[in-house]
Amino acid sequence: MTYVAHSETYIHPGHPWHDGPLTGFDTETTGVNVVHDRIVTAAIVERIDQETTTVHDWLINPGVEIPDGAAQVHGITTEHAHAHGAEPAQALNEMADVLARNISRGIPIVAFNVIFDLTILDAELTRHQLPTVAQRSGREISRVLDPLVIDRGRDRYRRGKRTLAHLCEHYGVAQNGDLHSADVDVAATLAVLHAQCEKYPDLKDQTLDDIHAWQVTAHRTWAESFREFLRSKGRPFESVELQWPVR
Repeated sequence: MTYVAHSETYIHPGHPWHDGPLTGFDTETTGVNVVHDRIVTAAIVERIDQETTTVHDWLINPGVEIPDGAAQVHGITTEHAHAHGAEPAQALNEMADVLARNISRGIPIVAFNVIFDLTILDAELTRHQLPTVAQRSGREISRVLDPLVIDRGRDRYRRGKRTLAHLCEHYGVAQNGDLHSADVDVAATLAVLHAQCEKYPDLKDQTLDDIHAWQVTAHRTWAESFREFLRSKGRPFESVELQWPVR
C-alpha cells in the first residue's frame, strides 16, 4: 500500500475547472453487489492541468474469499490479498479522508460509473463503523464528474456498449496498461473526461455545480428508460438506481 500526503490545492474562482485540480477515483472489488461485496484495491489520482500531482493506492485484505471470477478481472487472489493487503478499516479510513478533504475544498471527484464506487465505499465504511465520506466532509457529495453519465446524456441514442474500454475507443483515448487495475482505470477515466471536454467544449464553460445538476437529471432519465426496457422484457428492474451520484 502507498499513501502519500495530500498537497494544498483549491478551486479558484474564475479558474477553468478542467485546468484546475481533479480527483480521480476507482475501486476493484469482490463483486458487483454494493451492499455485500468488498473493496480489494482502490486508487485516487490527483491532477492539475493534466499533470498528476499525487497518487494514492491501496491493496486491501477484504476478510472474505475473492471469487475466481473477480480475481480473473482484477488479478488479485484471496491468497495475495491476505498476504499483502492492509486491514480494511485502516485503508478505508485513509481513502475516505482523501475524498472528503477534496470534496470539502470543492475539488471535483471523477469516476467512471461513480455510483458504484461511492456507494460500495459508503457501505464498507458503515460496515466498519466509520464515518461516511459525506459525514467527514460535512456536506452532500457534489461536484462529481462521471464520463459514463456524460456520454449517456450527450450521445443518448448511440448503439453499442459503454464500458470504459468502449469509451476509450469511442473518444480516441489510448489505454496505457490493462484496464481493471484501479490506477489504470483512473488514468483512462480522466483521459476520457478530457476528450469529452474537447468534443463538447460547452462543458468547459459550465460551472461544476451546473454540470453536477445536469448529470443528476441525465442519470435519472437514463435509469427510468432502462427500467422501462427491463420491465417490458419481464426482467427485474429494481436494482437500476434512480439517484446519483451515491445511493
